Formats: sequence, C-alpha cells, structure tokens
Amino acid sequence: MRRKLIYITIMVGICLGVGFLSSFATQSSVNDWFVTLNKPSFNPPSWLFAPVWTALYIMMGVSAGIVWAKGFHHLWVKTALYHFGFQLLLNAAWSIVFFGFKQPFWGLVVIIALLCLIVLTMRWFRIVSKYAAWLLIPYLLWVCFATVLNYSIWELN
Repeated sequence: MRRKLIYITIMVGICLGVGFLSSFATQSSVNDWFVTLNKPSFNPPSWLFAPVWTALYIMMGVSAGIVWAKGFHHLWVKTALYHFGFQLLLNAAWSIVFFGFKQPFWGLVVIIALLCLIVLTMRWFRIVSKYAAWLLIPYLLWVCFATVLNYSIWELN
C-alpha cells in the first residue's frame, strides 16, 4: 500500500507539473488574444478552467499511479504508461499550439489526436486496472467538450 501511495504521489506531481508548465502558454494569451476571439454561447467562464484542470490532473495522476503500482516490469503496465505519457505530452502541446502559437485550427488537430490517445490509454489502463480506467472518464469527457469548444472557436474566427 505504501508503494502505491508513493507512485500515486509521484504521478500526481508529474501531472500537476505538466499542467503548471502548460499554464505559461495559456497565460501568455488568455488575457489579450483569447478575449478578442468570438466564442460560442457555451464557452465556460475563465475562472472555471483552473479548478477543473487541477481536479483532472489529480485524477489522472491517481489513475497512472495505480497502474504503475501494478509493476512496471509487466508489458501491459509499460504499454499503458507509455500511452499515458504520450497523451500527457499532447495535452501540454495543445496549450502551446492553441494559446502559445494562437493557432485554433492546429490546436484542433492536436486535441483530436489527444482524444484518440486518451481512448487508447483508457483501453490499456482497463487491462491493468478497471478502476484506473474509470478515473480517466471525467478527463475524456472534458477533452471531448474542449474539442467541441476548440472547433467552435476555430469556426467562428
């Protein structure tokens, strides 16, 4: 149990760290470029994003920590965590492309690839731990919403 808590803590830290680093790209344009864009009526208020992403990163870290605790020497665990790592990189890349480079179309391309990798990650997590896969459902749903939002912003601008 102690080992599992250590793995969970490490993974939560990594996920929150990626989120923190991604926020630099977001903050670089969220108060100037982003406010000038036309947004759909279902665009959430800006204050909502930080708490939602914090909760999602924590859940992602707990999920990955549970998988890691099953033993990195297992092929399925390695495969699951590699998928997780790649989707986490794409998660960060989206912020850089959409906000940092101010490219909604290319952000859409990245977020669609991210969605595919989240689904694959969940598939591999389910093989290792059904609970770990279930913990990623809110993340999947939020990224689905973000994809629709990204598309709408691109279409409106």
